[in-house]
Amino acid sequence: MCVLPGVEPVPFAAALGSHGDRPAVLTADGRLSYRELADRVAELAAHLGTARRLVLLAGANRVDELVAYLAALTAGHPLLLAPGDNDAATAALERAYDPDVVLRRVHGALTVDERRPASRHELHPELALLLSTSGSTGSPKLVRLSRANLQANAEAIAAYLRVRHTDRAATTLPMHYCYGLSVVNSHLLRGAALVLTNRSVADRDFWELFRAARGTALAGVPYTFELLDRVGFAEMHLPHLRYVTQAGGRLDPDRVTRYAALGRRRGFDLFVMYGQTEATARMAYLPPHLAATRPEAIGVPIPGGSFRLRPLPDRPEPDTGELVYTGPNVMLGYARTPADLALGRAVEELRTGDVARRAPDGLYEIVGRVGGLAKVFGLRVDLARVEEQLAARGVAACCVGTDRELVVAATGGPDVQRVRRLAAAAAGLPARAVRVHPVAELPRLGNGKPDRAALR
Repeated sequence: MCVLPGVEPVPFAAALGSHGDRPAVLTADGRLSYRELADRVAELAAHLGTARRLVLLAGANRVDELVAYLAALTAGHPLLLAPGDNDAATAALERAYDPDVVLRRVHGALTVDERRPASRHELHPELALLLSTSGSTGSPKLVRLSRANLQANAEAIAAYLRVRHTDRAATTLPMHYCYGLSVVNSHLLRGAALVLTNRSVADRDFWELFRAARGTALAGVPYTFELLDRVGFAEMHLPHLRYVTQAGGRLDPDRVTRYAALGRRRGFDLFVMYGQTEATARMAYLPPHLAATRPEAIGVPIPGGSFRLRPLPDRPEPDTGELVYTGPNVMLGYARTPADLALGRAVEELRTGDVARRAPDGLYEIVGRVGGLAKVFGLRVDLARVEEQLAARGVAACCVGTDRELVVAATGGPDVQRVRRLAAAAAGLPARAVRVHPVAELPRLGNGKPDRAALR
């Protein structure tokens, strides 16, 4: 194993070989043992060398990309994990941060583009991973995560899910997304196997692989559960399934109740979870036995974490305020320019931007958002930034977000389809999640500020 002098590897990545011949990765093309995975990781780590450099990886749910991710964590090279399925977003991050090494697919093969032998950047010794914030994929604003962040969150998730070395978790979410990455980290930590695929749960091939691999774990965002309903998940025979996890936005309480009941009948647990990229991934989970009776709750803090409620002048209700999280998985801080990669810890606690209520039973519930951030399909959207980008393209608009869509009011007789495409790109959302309303004038409050409530 090649580890840079004075830089500690992320423990779960460095310990891959300790799991021996257990299966580490199961794909449609075969399997890779932990010993084989560790050998491939060590080989690439050695290739990356002993000079610490900023590495950009265009992530994907493939073996080569998984090896590259683990090689960077093992060898101590800070990794900027970009969306491999979005060339424009990856190119924007490349321009903004000028990485020393770029790993991406060219003509179907992962290539290593070494641009300089040593880094042109000052890299803080604790910096391990850079991820785009939810809803800002391709934005130069990144979350700076440390080795300790990654290890702590993986340990906490593995603990409350009770992950076993015999588990086999499907990669139903992209690895550049913090939730998808947390599935990878927490299962590798315990010596469990990954059913590695980029197939959707809507694809027949996904279920053929999942059954053949004797899959035990599925992860999904709210839209995943819509797809599960469409493909008849309730009628599927999945005898090895042990747990289903949900995060990435609020799941309708009726659907939580329904899936919890299905789990009781079929022998799997449903874990409703809550998190943000700034907390590495997870902050809270709802114990499965409460899903049927408290489906609207996000639950309790993960092991090692805690919440407090910051009072808000416009929310005088008892036990209500902005949800603030403290724990070893709280990020080092943000990066907006390459100079920020030299910074150490700038954040001790995480102000989530969510308004929460602590119920008498001790469970937390999300009851709103603070300020101008919206959460659409679990992705945080800066409404002001979307409006600014539309204005730069000649569209005067006012935006508001709900759990299910971004609503855009636009003046000037706009081309609705064009505005939908522009707003979707600015927000990092699919076009189907944007609804455009042509209006004569934008709704405004008496003080001249946008009246977002009028758009709901």
